[in-house]
Amino acid sequence: MRRIRNTVVLGVVGLVGILALVGAAVLLLVDPNAHKARVEAAASQALGLEVGIAGRLTMHILPGLHMLLEDVQVRNRGVDVASAKEAAVDIDLMSLLGKDVQIHKIVLKHVVIAIERDRDGRFNFQKETTASESLLAREWPALTLSEAAITYTDQRFGNRFEASDCQVAVRDLRHAGGQPSSFFSGLAFTADLACRTARKDAVTVSDLKVTADAKAGIVELKPVTAHAFGAPGSGSVHADYTGPAPAYQIAYALPQFSIDEFLKAMSMKGVASGRMDLSANLSTQGHTVKDLLQTMKGKVSLRGKGLTFSGGDLDREFAEFESSQTFDLVDVGAVLLAGPLGLLVTKGYDFASISQGAPGSSEIRALVSDWTIERGVARAEDVAMATKENRVALRGGVDWVNDRFDDVTIALIDAKGCVKVQQKIRGTLQQPVVEKPSLLKSLTGPAVRLLKKGSELLLGDRCEVFYTGSVAAAR
Repeated sequence: MRRIRNTVVLGVVGLVGILALVGAAVLLLVDPNAHKARVEAAASQALGLEVGIAGRLTMHILPGLHMLLEDVQVRNRGVDVASAKEAAVDIDLMSLLGKDVQIHKIVLKHVVIAIERDRDGRFNFQKETTASESLLAREWPALTLSEAAITYTDQRFGNRFEASDCQVAVRDLRHAGGQPSSFFSGLAFTADLACRTARKDAVTVSDLKVTADAKAGIVELKPVTAHAFGAPGSGSVHADYTGPAPAYQIAYALPQFSIDEFLKAMSMKGVASGRMDLSANLSTQGHTVKDLLQTMKGKVSLRGKGLTFSGGDLDREFAEFESSQTFDLVDVGAVLLAGPLGLLVTKGYDFASISQGAPGSSEIRALVSDWTIERGVARAEDVAMATKENRVALRGGVDWVNDRFDDVTIALIDAKGCVKVQQKIRGTLQQPVVEKPSLLKSLTGPAVRLLKKGSELLLGDRCEVFYTGSVAAAR
């Protein structure tokens, strides 16, 4: 008898629950737009942002509550963060009986996202908090974006990144809470991102794909793949937010990219053509641009063979220099020798004359541009190029911290690596001073030739070797 009574009680309770659930669902289905405010509140609570629905709201029941929203805006502190023409929300049906509506999944279509980071390092999607106030621990539903346009602006560094036609899937997104200044240390998620195009400054890439994983203050972007300058590249980013200052490790390789496409990005069309290999392995840490530059270290390499330089016949220019003395090593070789630092060099130096140079072209047998970076200063480790008959090499560095050239010398060298003609660059990156070519070995006249012959007899034609790198002299 007791068992029968318990069964009846449970049946009655279950029946009441089902009737209440059906009643709530029917009430919503009769006119779901009448309950738009509750849906906006539930979505706002789930995201931790201000969600508004400007369009219609429709619903479907079973196996769960599936809600379709039109023209959704997401704001924070009165500023637009995201918008979507269409949003699909999966809601736990039983949660309608309680106070808090539970959202399992959000799918957004035709999305526009604008993420900004201010000069203090705060994101526009972070809640306003006082210095002593802590962030609350929270979890977010799974989020999927399609046909998304994404912009990221960082006011600290003056950077802007744009991506279009993106597909994004974010899972297990949560935050452990804590101080706003250590936002990333409490963030955890896994995500996949794919964008048809992405752009930063003058560089545009296609087919960008990123797999991201964040846990316990460590964010891994691996792999990061994209097509740039007519070639597929890949890399990774390791970001560590557990210390007093964020630390980054960046690795990237772009084999066999088009040097012509690369130079086009620097507004220097038709200067050179051919394929080259680019690789970089860098680490840095800090909160500001100055900190990141001062702590930067690693290696950058640019190498190629069988290139074509379209600024005239270099070997003829080299041979005629002693008679004309109008030759300028910087005009001819700096843009190639600068390699990965070309974008910095061209900030202040006018290379327009190169693309309008003398008729003809030159074959570059080999070009090597290897740089070592330590404390924000890039040093030429092995930087040289070889034509059919000659070699040009570079020594010195670029001080990014102080924005200056550091004892940079470009030299035309002989088979032994000794200087035949050299030219120095000094001053700031914005206003470099390019000195005239050294006339040490290029003076003409009987007296000079006699002195040179006498020194060769006495000293055995010895010289201070300028270059001992991997670019060999012509045979």
